[in-house]
Amino acid sequence: MDRDVALYVHWPFCLRKCPYCDFNSHLGDAVDRRRWRAALLGELSYFAGQTKGRRLTSIFFGGGTPSLMEAETVARVIAAARRHWPGPDDVEITLEANPTTAEAALFEEFRGAGVDRLSLGIQSFDDRALRFLGRTHGGPEAVRAFALAADIFPRSSFDLIYAYPGQTAASWSDDLGRAADLAAGHLSLYQLSVERGTEFAKQGVREADEGTAATLFELTQEHLASAGLTAYEISNHARPGQECRHNVTIWQGGDYVGVGPGAHGRLREGGRTDAWRQIPRPERWLDAVERTGHGTADRATLGDSERIEELVMTGLRLTKGIEQQTFQSAAGRSLAEALDAGRLEPLIDGGFLVLDDEGLRATAAGLVRLNAVIAALMA
Repeated sequence: MDRDVALYVHWPFCLRKCPYCDFNSHLGDAVDRRRWRAALLGELSYFAGQTKGRRLTSIFFGGGTPSLMEAETVARVIAAARRHWPGPDDVEITLEANPTTAEAALFEEFRGAGVDRLSLGIQSFDDRALRFLGRTHGGPEAVRAFALAADIFPRSSFDLIYAYPGQTAASWSDDLGRAADLAAGHLSLYQLSVERGTEFAKQGVREADEGTAATLFELTQEHLASAGLTAYEISNHARPGQECRHNVTIWQGGDYVGVGPGAHGRLREGGRTDAWRQIPRPERWLDAVERTGHGTADRATLGDSERIEELVMTGLRLTKGIEQQTFQSAAGRSLAEALDAGRLEPLIDGGFLVLDDEGLRATAAGLVRLNAVIAALMA
């Protein structure tokens, strides 16, 4: 619905920085929790004043490591969001956590605060892989943490990373089998990407070659589909009804408010789409919120071509692709009107994309090389 809004809350602090991580995360040894709580609530109130009459559909606490937040802060943010944007009783509320922060009392406090979906950063069940990825937990600890989460929260998910140096199809098949047995209803599986500025980039770690990555991707699709965890997005699998509603909203071009350091937001109003980004450095963001009520670094109205490119880049990640009606609502024009036929037709003829009355979507061959397909389409 055009009046729906999702909320993303960024907690930027971690106990340590993983070598592959390029998210806005920082080591936080001494956090003034009352000050941070007040700032998050203050910025939330600022954006609520600009979005009156909206209907809340989801809240996502990301980071960083949101499970390092106090449960009271989580509860206060949830209560404020529901007050600002009345919504249905079944608003999806997700919080990310690490296995090393998995304590029954802590998880129960988050559940009591209103969180109904926990996303756990397991990354691997193999202790050697975990050491390479810079994780501080072991495989058995991850299994225990997820079993605890699945027992406490109505919905749960966990992340795995694959296509790292030295990984074989056999070892990934083993991880996939364990994942399918453990998963309660949702899995996120990401190919290792070595991003500029990360510790892996400084070390010269190389990503898997295209052939290996494609083999592991196809293995993932086959193995999890046979286990009833079908792909609904290029990196996400779920049993029916267990898809992450918050992320689907964003991939489909829906409106969302982002609060906290480095958070992004998108808001449609009067035929235009505004995009904004909050100040990424935690202390600078905190000072700005205390001075002005918000920590926005930049905000602008997206041009037509910018909005269309964004909708294509996110929408084609979904296995059902970009729906005609959803795209029309978000972009103000049909797919045929928005896309260059000279670039689109070769990709359709090559078997990478399908365009029909339902919308535009990538084929299995297109999903394997999606970045290249999108680059060719939007060149």
